[in-house]
Amino acid sequence: MVKRCDWGESENPLYMDYHDKEWGVPVHDERFLFEMIILEGAQAGLSWSTIINKRANYKKAFDNFEFEKVAKYNEKKVEELMNNAGIVRNRRKITSAITNAQAFIKVREEFGSFDKYIWGFVDNTTIQNNFKKPSNWPAKTSLSEQISKDLLKRGFKFVGPTIVYAFMQAIGIVNDHLTYCFRYNELKSEK
Repeated sequence: MVKRCDWGESENPLYMDYHDKEWGVPVHDERFLFEMIILEGAQAGLSWSTIINKRANYKKAFDNFEFEKVAKYNEKKVEELMNNAGIVRNRRKITSAITNAQAFIKVREEFGSFDKYIWGFVDNTTIQNNFKKPSNWPAKTSLSEQISKDLLKRGFKFVGPTIVYAFMQAIGIVNDHLTYCFRYNELKSEK
């Protein structure tokens, strides 16, 4: 029997699939990095299961997370999104997606890619944690605080240290699979 992180053991196939195939995998795709910034911000105050269940709706509503398109959204588009029951209808979260797309583009202009910028914080190397139980996971770290501060300075919204740490976990900057989880060693060996 396959052992997973406790949260990955779910009746919801979307949740289990996310744990098994995406969470903690080092990501360098610009569109996916933007997607995770938006989804992690949308999660603020909610459960990840709420967001994972709405993920397909988010992809459709936000033009497959094409940041160039999202950066050009206007008030009419915001109203359209506010009426979309398939996503979290929070005006601040919706407008932050637009603001974040604009900030994302500026970072790309400065660094050549968002990937270079974000992975530069860890010299392009995943931090391998060795957590044995869920209570070991931190809500934030000094690195997530540093990244959060820098993102905020660059105009990003909904990127507090806790959201940033979840983002770091999602894109593989940290390998936080528990040591007994089958993905822990798989990702550790992928360095």
